[in-house]
Amino acid sequence: MTKVTHEFDLYGKHYTLEAGELAKQATGACIVKCGDSTVLLTAVVSKERKDYDFFPLTVDFIEKMYAVGRVPGGYLKREARPSEKATLTARMIDRPLRPSFPDGFRNEVQIVATSLVADQVNAVDTISVMGASAALAVGGVPFEGPLACVRIGRNADTGEFLVNPTYEERDHSDLDLELGGSSTFISMLEAGADEISEEDMLSAMAFGQEAIAAFCEEQKKFIAKWEEVNGPIVKREYILDEPIAEVHDRIFAYYDQMSAALKDADKQSRMQKVADLMDEIKAQFTEEEQELWSRAIAVELKGLEKHAMRVMVVETGERVDGRVANEIRPIMVKPDYLPLVHGSGLFQRGQTQVLSICTLGMLNEWQRLDTIEPMDGKRYIHHYNFPPFCTGETGRMGSPKRREIGHGALAERALLPVIPSEEEFPY
Repeated sequence: MTKVTHEFDLYGKHYTLEAGELAKQATGACIVKCGDSTVLLTAVVSKERKDYDFFPLTVDFIEKMYAVGRVPGGYLKREARPSEKATLTARMIDRPLRPSFPDGFRNEVQIVATSLVADQVNAVDTISVMGASAALAVGGVPFEGPLACVRIGRNADTGEFLVNPTYEERDHSDLDLELGGSSTFISMLEAGADEISEEDMLSAMAFGQEAIAAFCEEQKKFIAKWEEVNGPIVKREYILDEPIAEVHDRIFAYYDQMSAALKDADKQSRMQKVADLMDEIKAQFTEEEQELWSRAIAVELKGLEKHAMRVMVVETGERVDGRVANEIRPIMVKPDYLPLVHGSGLFQRGQTQVLSICTLGMLNEWQRLDTIEPMDGKRYIHHYNFPPFCTGETGRMGSPKRREIGHGALAERALLPVIPSEEEFPY
């Protein structure tokens, strides 16, 4: 295996894709650079297929303090649990990659992004998607690539769109839009903006799609160089979970019953009807068949519910609770819900409830951040909690899960532009 490097310039920045020197035992590995910021992306696929009814993909982003020339804080002087930013970056990498794998892929896949250098000018998050895509490609892993992710900013003074703006440029931007996907479609979108128009947002998305296509084209050039030096990439063969026709036909024969169960407007009653129907469907299989086809039965049951729900929405324009596409559930708001706390409110839409509590503190109580990014702290913090009782289930309580961190960041990003400045509101 010979080292291959591909350097290119796009939108005023210098990028590098490099493979063949590090992490040779991984299924695929690639180093990606933007300026001096450097990330090592590794992809490992298990040899054996797992007995799951879902795709077991794990993405981790590892922040190393040496990337910015700092010793980790704390008594042990070693990186421990991932920061909130590391978790958000891992989720960003996951979202465009997950749907690109073939249906029925059950081999375990672990993608690890390790920050090697963070130059404090160029961010390492969006380029990690391109690096992961390149790592999968050189490893011969079957997926619908190449894929890339870009951040689109907009100069608040000139209105010019920027691709992967620097930290300084982001400070003067009224848009922070992340897009991920291939050269022909967008599969991941996340944004924060200072009340820009819908027309401008659509223009930014179109501009971002063009940028993604340009990065995908550079990946193709990199793969061509790799094959020229190291020979054609041999696509690895993996056994996919293929649908079993008999199981599919026997389960989908209950389509009418599933469709009827989903039309119950009451959520609890609807969920119970669906659960009872699934038990009834399972009961038509013998014990031997259930043991032999357990995974296929689980997959087809999910597929039946999903198909019935989709047909209802697409063909009739109605959702499962009887609402049309533009109809919202009844909304109820109760301000000052709790006594003594600084601020509180209960927001309810249908059966979904959110209890929000606000606490004010002095400016010196801001959150100090120990990450590889230039921002050293923040004064507005939004935490989201989703305990298991929210869905009537039992479960583990403890540190927040990735989903909770992601949703908290989403709400924080939405409200941040309307938070008064320190001068106006010194809290």
